[in-house]
Amino acid sequence: MTTNQVLIGVGLILVLAVASQVLASRLRIPALIVLLPVGFAAGALTDDVDPEQLLGPAFSPLVSLAVAVILYDAGIGLDLARLKGHTRRVVVRLIWIGVLVTGLLGTLLAVPLLGMSQRAAAMIGAILVVSGPTVVGPLLNFVRPDDRLQRILIWEGSLIDPVGGILGALVFHAVVSSTGHHLGNGVSHFLGSVGIGAAGGVIGAALLWVLFRVLRLGEVLGATTQLAAVIGVAALCDVLRDDTGLIAAVMMGLAVASLPSMDVPARRPFFETLVSLILGLLFISISATVTPHSLRHVWLPALGLAAFLVVAVRPLVAVVSTLGTDLTRGERGFIGWMAPRGIVAAATASTFSASLVAKGIGGASKILPATFVVIVATVTLYGLTASAVARRLGVVRPSRSRPLLVGGDPWVVDLGTTLRTAGLEVLMWAGEEEQRARIRRAGIELAPGELLGAATGGAAELEGITAVYFLTAEDDFNALAAVLVRGSVEGTVHRLNATADSHGVVAPFIGGEVLFGTDLTWQTFARRYEEGAAVLGQPAGDALLPGSDLLFLVRRDGSLDPVTEGSRPRPLPGDTAVLLAPGRRGTESRAQ
Repeated sequence: MTTNQVLIGVGLILVLAVASQVLASRLRIPALIVLLPVGFAAGALTDDVDPEQLLGPAFSPLVSLAVAVILYDAGIGLDLARLKGHTRRVVVRLIWIGVLVTGLLGTLLAVPLLGMSQRAAAMIGAILVVSGPTVVGPLLNFVRPDDRLQRILIWEGSLIDPVGGILGALVFHAVVSSTGHHLGNGVSHFLGSVGIGAAGGVIGAALLWVLFRVLRLGEVLGATTQLAAVIGVAALCDVLRDDTGLIAAVMMGLAVASLPSMDVPARRPFFETLVSLILGLLFISISATVTPHSLRHVWLPALGLAAFLVVAVRPLVAVVSTLGTDLTRGERGFIGWMAPRGIVAAATASTFSASLVAKGIGGASKILPATFVVIVATVTLYGLTASAVARRLGVVRPSRSRPLLVGGDPWVVDLGTTLRTAGLEVLMWAGEEEQRARIRRAGIELAPGELLGAATGGAAELEGITAVYFLTAEDDFNALAAVLVRGSVEGTVHRLNATADSHGVVAPFIGGEVLFGTDLTWQTFARRYEEGAAVLGQPAGDALLPGSDLLFLVRRDGSLDPVTEGSRPRPLPGDTAVLLAPGRRGTESRAQ
């Protein structure tokens, strides 16, 4: 290819990837539903986006390293402390039972349905065992199932990807060498691959520990160092044995997220942006390699294979994996309706199919287009139906807002009580024991002591929390914590404004969403409370009490709209107004 063709190809892939993700966000659908057909159409219209022509033999190893980065980011989001009891039992079963049942049944059906040899069928059976956090995660964020269900499915997707990648490499080598490999050799090869990946993960985690504990790298160097360490370790593992770098990447992410001694600077926004870009580039590139001609005689049988995996195989795996656990019937049903295929399936098919075709394996040319059809079919089906299925099964988190109030002063506790009275599920956190005792006496749910520390450290997401409000007397704490938590919560993060004469180091100079306007600072709340003011709720249609300030509107549907420095929500019929009213504490309940 000429220089101009390469420039056009690379630029076009990047533009299509980002534009597809922007379009998907506006349509409120999973990005894969747009990325795959866009990449396929681009590949059919021009050869400039063909990654095999752009990158040549470098394409497959670059895909492997890119997937390692994705799995490292997924590992960072996993919390080992939450993988316990029946949750752990279900996740472990979903992985080993899912791999065995899906791989075996997929292989048996692929032979007659796709008209391929047993060796090619074994390859596609191994490819289709994987799911993946990059597909499951966005779908779950859209559906919003209950916390335990979301944890189970994210853990399954994150851990089954490296297992499936290694299984694909194992089957590939068995297929191209001979058909006479004994089961014992395959098992020993698989265990050896796991050992290499685990050793690489330990080495990578130790390397990061030394870098962060000894050199004390800042946020920018800390993020780039992690990226270099993950790619370097994954590359070394893949040199020793194919796809073992995926296990190393997940283990490194788990170590960073779970080890208390791993003092890692804030990093999630960098990796979230990088992973989003990588996903877009990979799906556009890989789907561009699928030609309309290759789909001509494959798409209908492949749809049949996808239907069999969705309707028969996944429900069977879910039933067996959840036997003897305390999961509800609805949770079991939703697990049986959530197994989309994603980037690892596409990457594995892209990596191995061309080599199998070159080896003359019967039906190998159908592996990549059939995998493409299964990915499109499962992502589209689950993406369009998962919300309705979750609602029907009763496993959706309540649509009402669940705010986290940070602070334990009397007026903050009264605010929490008023919001709870208006029908919201309120969670509170405070650092001082006296304030925590006040929250308990008010009967409001108290967040665990480590919750905020884990979130501000970037190691955990605030699951199920729709907004965070920092309402403490420490202006600098409010400002800094708001910046750090912003990437860990589904909704907005707000803080009280600092006073005009604040001597804080950070608060007077940092941006962010400021609650209630510039005048209602913590000092103002404290002074007015001493004068007898109270936080109370009233129908939004009623006239505001003289001298009162509107703080929030609790909408009829349970959503919560705060008054901010830049906006004041408009009340609608059925809303509840939350006010700071003067001289009303004698008639309102107060948490002491």
